Amino acid sequence: MTPPRTSKDQYYLGIAKEVSNRSTCFRRSIGAIIVRDDQIISTGYVGAPRKTRDSLEHGFCLRDRLGIPHGQRYELCRSVHAEQNAIINAARAGVSLLGGDMYIYGSAPGGIAPISAFPCYICKKMLINCGLGRVVCSTADGGAQIFRIEEWI
Repeated sequence: MTPPRTSKDQYYLGIAKEVSNRSTCFRRSIGAIIVRDDQIISTGYVGAPRKTRDSLEHGFCLRDRLGIPHGQRYELCRSVHAEQNAIINAARAGVSLLGGDMYIYGSAPGGIAPISAFPCYICKKMLINCGLGRVVCSTADGGAQIFRIEEWI
């Protein structure tokens, strides 16, 4: 008997997991990919803006130093979110995101354990405006949670 094939959603989440390994955040590793018509059209991970030093190079997280809890004061963070970087990279390449799906994988620092990944409020607004159809997020138990963008409107 042939073993069951990995579902498309798990396949693309696995690729987003690999992208997350490039993250430069001390708090979590997040990777995002955008897929349209069964082709990967963009990727992004948590990291500092191009040509600037990231948290790993500085050796500390500014938000940790200031005692800022998770989910607050993102404007003080040195990094750009994975979702934002995937959108930016598509724009730099002149690629339309209309009708695509985003896959987001998150893990504890160093990729040790999966976490439930979900776009922050700012990223959520950007994803709505991009014209994507779905967002598929990793869950802490290794599964996936699927959101239809229309549900956020």
